[in-house]
Amino acid sequence: MPSTASSTSSVTQTNEKQDGHYHYSAASPEEDGHVTSAFPKDVEAAGGEQDLPGTGVDVEKGLSDGPPSAPPPAFNPADFPDGGAKAWSVVAGGWCCLFVSFGWINCIGVFQNYYQAHMLSSYAPSTVAWIPSLEAFMMFAGGPVIGKVYDNYGPFYLLCFGTFFHVFGLMMTSLATKYYQFILAQGICSALGASMIFYPAMTSLTSWFFKKRALAFGVVASGSSTGGVIFPIMVQHLIPQIGFPWTMRACAFMILGLCFIGILTVKSRIPPVKKPVSIMEFIVPLKEPPFVMLTLGSFLFFLGMFLPINFLILQAQTRGMSANLAGYLIPIFNAVSFFGRTIPGYVADKIGRFNVLSFMCGFSGVIILALWLPAAANAPIIVFAALYGFGSGAFVSLAPSAIAQISDVRKIGVRTGTLFAIISVAALVSSPIGGALVGDDHGNYQDLQIYAGVMCCAGATVLLMTRILLAGPKLAVKV
Repeated sequence: MPSTASSTSSVTQTNEKQDGHYHYSAASPEEDGHVTSAFPKDVEAAGGEQDLPGTGVDVEKGLSDGPPSAPPPAFNPADFPDGGAKAWSVVAGGWCCLFVSFGWINCIGVFQNYYQAHMLSSYAPSTVAWIPSLEAFMMFAGGPVIGKVYDNYGPFYLLCFGTFFHVFGLMMTSLATKYYQFILAQGICSALGASMIFYPAMTSLTSWFFKKRALAFGVVASGSSTGGVIFPIMVQHLIPQIGFPWTMRACAFMILGLCFIGILTVKSRIPPVKKPVSIMEFIVPLKEPPFVMLTLGSFLFFLGMFLPINFLILQAQTRGMSANLAGYLIPIFNAVSFFGRTIPGYVADKIGRFNVLSFMCGFSGVIILALWLPAAANAPIIVFAALYGFGSGAFVSLAPSAIAQISDVRKIGVRTGTLFAIISVAALVSSPIGGALVGDDHGNYQDLQIYAGVMCCAGATVLLMTRILLAGPKLAVKV
């Protein structure tokens, strides 16, 4: 794309709805080799990395909400390093942050099983399920506030406070004996800290990568897969040896060490700019049809995504799998999700992020209905754990890059937080809904499996509609 040292490359784009979807068009270059931006005033930055029809121009790299002089001094949003020691050190630190935040959330199925069998055995599965579901909710619900703090102050303070709350919450969980104590310590305090670690790590990455963005997100998100492998095995092997309290403390100390690496390495390339809080910052993205559709599709997918993670161990045991072997299902799921977070990210940079995102979410729903639902022996359940880890793992890495594709990179914190805060409601209610379905089905998991598969497929359908909204029904288009 043409550019100069003093201006941001941009394209003249119209965002008009024709024939049922949004068409993007570009004006001819000006005499000086530049084209000007003509975005609707109420939409700061729409579009994405897909080529504009007939131009071969990427629309994300040079988006601007005004004339070429709009970006702040000394900051050109087109100057993404896409590599180098600083950029990859952010990836390394982000990997550590995802290991301790989303990686911890990925192993909540282990605690659902353990609490039901031990400390909270007198409670119904739907009641116990509020602990992991609240943990997932708190992980994402603080997104708008955390995103605003990030935009104003950068990642450092968030990472420091997040480390404290996450570690302190797990230390208090080690002392818990009653239901409300697990809710407060693990469900709220620890998860809030994990949220303050997760968002800065993912958001900072956006300012360092453009062409390799989905791949970079995939590498960082693979940290959650690694954490999801290590934490369940660690918990299950340490509890019989040193007991539940010291097992939680050992996990907390490991989290503390990895968070220290994240604090030192995760930085934003964009200088933070303090701005007053305005509720409209959170509302404006919801006026953009692509953002609304992406949010709706993610919400529906989240309603089903966590159910296999939380209930797979319990369901496998009802099918005759030994408790020892069932305990390895979550590590198998997370081990394969490592490749589900990285390989689709690499492919998405080549053929389009929305293309890959909608396909992988649809794949996840299909294998729930076609493989998990009829599975009645150990082998198909293990195969399902692996395939579902690959399919659902792509969402964590591709969703943030999809948000960035239709957003102004300078407001990525608020916009990412807004989407994840909305879908956190789905994470909150999904496990209790699943537990209630199991209870109503007299301990059988068929209704839960059907519900999870249908929700994932519904989310994939809406994400596909988002892709069509952006670029039309043609398949051979990078979106």
